[in-house]
Amino acid sequence: MRPPSSSSPSPSPSLWRDTDFRRLWAGQTTSQLGEHTTLVVLPLFAVLTLDAGAGQLGVLRAVGQAPILLLSLLAGAWVDRWRARTVMVLTDAARAVALVAAAVAGLLGLLGLPALVVVAFTVGALSVLFDVAYQASLVRMVRRDQLVRGNSALEGSRSAAQIGGPALGGALVSLLSAPVAAAAGALFFAVSFVSLRRIRRPESVPERVAPVPERPEHAAPVRGRIREGLRFVAGNAWLRAVCLASAAFQLSFAATMTVYLLFLPRELHLTGATVGLALAATGPGALLGSVLAARLPGRLGHGVVLVSAAVLGNGALLCVPALHGSSTATILALLAVNFVFGTFSQLVNVTVMSVRQAVTPDGMQGRAAATITFVGMGFTPLGSLLGGLLAQEWGLRTGLLVTAAGMMLSPVLMAASPLARLGRVLPAPREEPRHTEWRRSE
Repeated sequence: MRPPSSSSPSPSPSLWRDTDFRRLWAGQTTSQLGEHTTLVVLPLFAVLTLDAGAGQLGVLRAVGQAPILLLSLLAGAWVDRWRARTVMVLTDAARAVALVAAAVAGLLGLLGLPALVVVAFTVGALSVLFDVAYQASLVRMVRRDQLVRGNSALEGSRSAAQIGGPALGGALVSLLSAPVAAAAGALFFAVSFVSLRRIRRPESVPERVAPVPERPEHAAPVRGRIREGLRFVAGNAWLRAVCLASAAFQLSFAATMTVYLLFLPRELHLTGATVGLALAATGPGALLGSVLAARLPGRLGHGVVLVSAAVLGNGALLCVPALHGSSTATILALLAVNFVFGTFSQLVNVTVMSVRQAVTPDGMQGRAAATITFVGMGFTPLGSLLGGLLAQEWGLRTGLLVTAAGMMLSPVLMAASPLARLGRVLPAPREEPRHTEWRRSE
């Protein structure tokens, strides 16, 4: 361990001079661009081409999000025992293959709603693995005093994907075809595959403890590691609060987006390209949020930033149900709302990720990230179904107002938790568990 010293090198220049970090950043950027393109292509194809109803769209989105609930905990256990780079490379390759298959099926006239459901589930499952892996990869690649800057760079790349992905996906579906849009997503995953494969730095795996092959009880140590991750998060007041706030946000946000994707083309009569443009406005805001996240928590305190940013970002979506028509003023208002939402939601995302990484030991990073993803985003399939039901029963405008109002529960939970009291300096990680669950039988 490096002793504290005034002669310690500054983390700022070394991060971007590090060739492997740049390759990680480039690969994650293009992978996120492919993911965000696909997230818009599939629902818009269902709505605009297959004339899917509110309930069908809710099912499609729920199936695509179901892997978060089904696979997150397993993904965390796997990533803690494998090289994160290997996981990212394999998931990029598999997503590219899945989307090429979808493109071919579309060109043959076979890309109906059942095929979209299969593709959505496959891409969603692989994306869960990739997202857990790239978060763990950063911790293994950079020093802890570089985490905020590293997260700011990676979340900035997610923002770049939010700019290009929705706009590109909407334009391709509207102007060309769904198969072309799917093929574009596959191309992005292929580029990410090449970039990540070029990383040369050896990667240490903190959790790589080889089981004893002669003992059958060691055949499935994954359950023990999953339980350790659950207990670690449940025993940490900050991470418990992150889970609760994330669950409230993701449930309401999934419901909101299901209604939102119907509200824009059917209530406001916007084209697919305009819908993509409106969604893409979150990207520039998210870029700004990533920049602010590297500065504001250290100046104002992490707790103040988390609560205030969540109030401003989530509250912005309450303006959307008040819009009418497809006039220029309506489109400009949508762009402004999405920009504000992108800015402050990204500020929350980066700050929460830095808090989670700072209080978590290296060997628990994958499981902590996966547990929080499981508890928080595991509610998204239910939210998507709820959004479709509310839109069908109450109408698009009322359904959007109710679901957007539900997003305000997240900042309320954060304000009432220890997260609100976090200062400018983040606490140190607690001691890492020692795998007592599955070693007890040795």
